[in-house]
Amino acid sequence: MVQWDDKVTLKNPILVEGLPGVGNVGKLAADYLKDTLKATRFATLHSKLLPPQVYVNEEGLIRLVSHELHYYRARGGTQRDLIILVGDYQGSTYEGQYELTDKVLEIASKMGAKECFTLAGFAQGHLVQAPRVLGAATSHERIEAMKKLGVVFSRKDPGGGLLGASGLFLGLGKLYGMESVCLMGETSGYFVDPRSAEAVLKVLGKALHVEIDLTALESKAQEIDQIAQRFREMETRPTPTSEAKEDLTYIG
Repeated sequence: MVQWDDKVTLKNPILVEGLPGVGNVGKLAADYLKDTLKATRFATLHSKLLPPQVYVNEEGLIRLVSHELHYYRARGGTQRDLIILVGDYQGSTYEGQYELTDKVLEIASKMGAKECFTLAGFAQGHLVQAPRVLGAATSHERIEAMKKLGVVFSRKDPGGGLLGASGLFLGLGKLYGMESVCLMGETSGYFVDPRSAEAVLKVLGKALHVEIDLTALESKAQEIDQIAQRFREMETRPTPTSEAKEDLTYIG
């Protein structure tokens, strides 16, 4: 079911997608972008293709899990109108992934969107102190443009392709005539990663010609950095010898 204010009109908007995934990088980035720009919700998608769940807030009130579309109107200069997709979950099945992606693209296309940025995390399986932003795109022109902003396009990463919404929006978007880029922040994959989301937003802000105040996200990133430091200390801590293990067992 789609609740959509079809009276909203935008001029040549760009679609930005950020749904939950590895390190919740895409979701963190898209939610932060929406909140910082004070974007306005104009569509809500409820679907049986999302997990059968409601959220309960601190007061005990519930709401269905959903996807939401928000719009931001350009403030002049080289800015463009934006459509920002945020949500609680990705589709719970392969069918759900395709149908939900297609529905969002249908709405965005009707509103004039011809470009799309998807935001995601790329798990490296180890702690990452200074995350790079990796990329994938639908054209050589897009690749060259994003390289100038510091995005890394590697034959090795991501090896084997993109899974989930961040990849589908690129693939299905081509069927709607959209040129698209996926921005992937490197992350350990161990926990929610605001540092990686910050790296993605720095690139996205340049690409969209939008100034994004990252102060609040930086504060969250510093908290996670402290947790990551404890992980590093645990990783470098010497492994007890077998004799020490025996002694420890005996003491216990």
